[in-house]
Amino acid sequence: MLTGGRLDLRRRLDQVLRSRLVRQNIIVFVGGLVAGIGGFVYHAIAGRVLGPTVYSQVAFLIALYAVGMAPALILIVVLARYTATLAARGDAGVRTLMTRTSRLVAIPCLVLILVTTLLARPIATFEHLGSTIPILILGFSIALIWQVAIPRGILQGLQRFTALSLNLSLELVVRTVVVFGLLVANYAVSGAMAAVFLGLMFAFALGIFTLRDHLRGTGTRVRLRVMAGFSVTAAFGIIGVQILYNQDVILAVHYLPAHDGGIYGGLNKIGTILFFLTLSVSQVLFPRVVEAVAKEEHPGRILLSSAGILTLLGAGALLVFLVLPGVVVGVLFGRTFDDAIPYVFAVGVIGLALSLDNLLVQFFMAVHDRVFLPILAAGVIAEGGLIVARHGSVGEVVADVLVSLLGLLVLLSVRCYLLLPTLHAESLVEPEPAVG
Repeated sequence: MLTGGRLDLRRRLDQVLRSRLVRQNIIVFVGGLVAGIGGFVYHAIAGRVLGPTVYSQVAFLIALYAVGMAPALILIVVLARYTATLAARGDAGVRTLMTRTSRLVAIPCLVLILVTTLLARPIATFEHLGSTIPILILGFSIALIWQVAIPRGILQGLQRFTALSLNLSLELVVRTVVVFGLLVANYAVSGAMAAVFLGLMFAFALGIFTLRDHLRGTGTRVRLRVMAGFSVTAAFGIIGVQILYNQDVILAVHYLPAHDGGIYGGLNKIGTILFFLTLSVSQVLFPRVVEAVAKEEHPGRILLSSAGILTLLGAGALLVFLVLPGVVVGVLFGRTFDDAIPYVFAVGVIGLALSLDNLLVQFFMAVHDRVFLPILAAGVIAEGGLIVARHGSVGEVVADVLVSLLGLLVLLSVRCYLLLPTLHAESLVEPEPAVG
């Protein structure tokens, strides 16, 4: 009986591993994990070599870079959806999609570089930087990440997840290796920012190389204006999720005493660990849902499977948060953050709820549903409103965020239940993506 049970378990495990959805999630998860570790090591190297005072300048510039990445995230989603639609219908417009988008995005890139050049001196003076060079490198880096987003969005839409995973992870590997060499060579803040730029240069070249098979020949013409309507939906969806996991920190730091505000800031970072750990699931879900709807298949099955995979990944992290909260806090922030220990599991649940909310938002964006937008907006307002109304302690803020994210999850789930029976290939028409 035992042997038969083991064989049965082995067969089920083998079936799971052969699942296309599971394999794609594993590939993107590994790439995201390597990228996350690379980002942490980059900051660890910069902090140790430069010391707290100079490192604060790097942290400031990287924060500006993160803000500048928002248009890139929107562009990735827009291109992934359009590419997935073209691929599902057998259209061969990837080459012209890439070249025309690159030319179009080049305009705001040049404007950004010009504005950065004009504002470099005031920004350097405001942040007490000894040179404008790091600011200039920052401007070029933000412009470049907008271009890097183009091959990444197309790779996601084509479901070439191995190439996408390598692109995401190797950028951070290159950045981390280069920053060590430049900082040892005493290039300080300029070296830290140059490492970001060189990592992006590598990612852009790698993206072009991995799409070389689509860049041969003449290709067919695509009309970029059909993406305009979805771009607005994508912008609201992505920005809404970003507000959900950032506004609580801003409000907590404003309302709570300094010590408690710092404790909540640390808790927020612990919660977002789980969010980013499971982000790969939504990256795989997005083009798979577009493909399923275009081919009149069953997107609901992909959504349920993805939610199961995400919950399983999150449950592993939650178990660690439940059993070893002191270790989690100690390793990440040290003993001065011990007051955060009682809330570690709760913020883990917050991270899981946010991940599931984001998964549903990605699903709605994939099918271009607009009804979810006021629901998401209500969730954002509810989270902020609860914190404004009730912020007497760290525990109260944690409870406010948990209630609002779980409530948002329920409402998004209801919307999803009502939407699924109505999804057909015509749902992707806005108007129909055209070639010719």
